[in-house]
Amino acid sequence: MSALDAPAPNDPVTAEELVARARALIPVLSSRAAKTNEHRRLLPETVADLREHGLLKVLQAKRNGGFEMPMRTHLDVISTLAEGCGSTAWVAGVTHAHSWMLSHFPAQAQDETYGKDPDTMISAVIAPRGTAERQADGSYRLSGFWPFASGSEHAQWLFIGAEVVDNGEVVDAGDFLLPSDELTFKDDWHVSGLSGTGSCSVTVQNHPIPAHRFLSLPALIAGHSPGRELHDGWQPGLAAFPVLILALAGGALGMSRAAVRSFPDVIGTKVIAYTEHIQREFPTTHLLMAEAAAKIDQAEFHLYRSADLMDGAARSGTPLTVGERVRVRADAAEAVSLCLGAVAALFEATGGSGLRVSNPIGMALANLQAMSMHGGLALESARALYGRVLIGLEPDTLTI
Repeated sequence: MSALDAPAPNDPVTAEELVARARALIPVLSSRAAKTNEHRRLLPETVADLREHGLLKVLQAKRNGGFEMPMRTHLDVISTLAEGCGSTAWVAGVTHAHSWMLSHFPAQAQDETYGKDPDTMISAVIAPRGTAERQADGSYRLSGFWPFASGSEHAQWLFIGAEVVDNGEVVDAGDFLLPSDELTFKDDWHVSGLSGTGSCSVTVQNHPIPAHRFLSLPALIAGHSPGRELHDGWQPGLAAFPVLILALAGGALGMSRAAVRSFPDVIGTKVIAYTEHIQREFPTTHLLMAEAAAKIDQAEFHLYRSADLMDGAARSGTPLTVGERVRVRADAAEAVSLCLGAVAALFEATGGSGLRVSNPIGMALANLQAMSMHGGLALESARALYGRVLIGLEPDTLTI
């Protein structure tokens, strides 16, 4: 059963309305969170709710039936969904990024994907893990194995990354668009965090891909793509890798806010072990809550600073500098780390009773730990890259 009355397909929508729709879903998402984890993928009714209320189309281009909203709105929606279910927020967040990225493919690819159904869901493994042999006619033969395809079992299309090989030489790297029924899915998502995201592996061998279903990743990062000029607004001109990175991080805010909100109920009237102190009345508990709230506020600063920087640059048509792009990656990693630290301290304070799988703080902690282990959110790597640029050296990676 839907949590809201469905809007008409062509109704105009504001950022505030999208956030309100997400907020109205928090109770039902929360009620499904445990079952989602057990199911190891989003429940069909959750996907139906997200699609029905337009919550997967926040960054999708207007040309393709989406709302083409700013990154700030993306963060608002994803962090709100995460207050109900972290796995749902993760899948929605990366789907936002995938729909935005699809706007840079050639027109034929965009029309094939969204022409019949603007609510189409796209999954992806963007990193070039596979190999694509370029053919004489410009098409490709794609082979590889791609883990971590979040939400893939609910997606109608996927794009997956590969190096492009021509006459035995690597000449490019990018992403290839395929209908989901042309891939083989492996039911291998057995994990301790973000366990409801269905981030299963996909594989394909020597599969033909037409030329128009390829997008060069180095060219996109440099600000060039065959699809960019198809769109009238400023939003498709956002810096590419910062979009992909920031889309991973927003759920951390909602998960940690929900953990702080649930903490008083979790500890209840508990007495601190081997003392006579009521935990909720003890000054150390008050300090703990204040510190957790402050860390989440700091995380919010990092993420929204990046979103506003990206939106402002795209609106003005001014490309982000190398230092700004590197800082977005650092901001995202710092934000997730701050949220992880806040929730870890709360979880430890719940004591032995907090080990129950029903403890929402434990669920949030597992999800945040999983987020922090994503390569794009790895704190040490992000800090090292940011520090390298701050000291005056060139970045040692193209993925910024």
